[in-house]
Amino acid sequence: MTAKENSINWFEISVLDIKRATKFYETIFSIKMEPNEMMGRKMAFFPAEDMSGKVSGGLVQSGQHKPSAEGVVLYLNGNPDLGVALGKVEKAGGKVVMPKTKITDEIGHMAFFIDTEGNSIGLHSNK
Repeated sequence: MTAKENSINWFEISVLDIKRATKFYETIFSIKMEPNEMMGRKMAFFPAEDMSGKVSGGLVQSGQHKPSAEGVVLYLNGNPDLGVALGKVEKAGGKVVMPKTKITDEIGHMAFFIDTEGNSIGLHSNK
């Protein structure tokens, strides 16, 4: 890996119900996700610039994907202020488990929520 490469290039959030999970993430981030199906997996992709080298990912429903509130922690980009997305979590069917919390002036803020599928997801923003 070179210094110009990202440590992460793709992420998948495991879901039990692709339609419910897609609606949840579209609601809290005010985005449109792209549905897809490949290799027997139902998927919905977060908006991304194709082949830009920027990290992207999606939701995945398959027999190999099990939602969990334990294990690896994924932080989604809540810039410019994660409070906007976090404020939509509970109305969309999720649960805020750690409110917006300042890390440092330089690093910004973080928060955690449980999505409609039972995953613990982090949010990070500069403000």
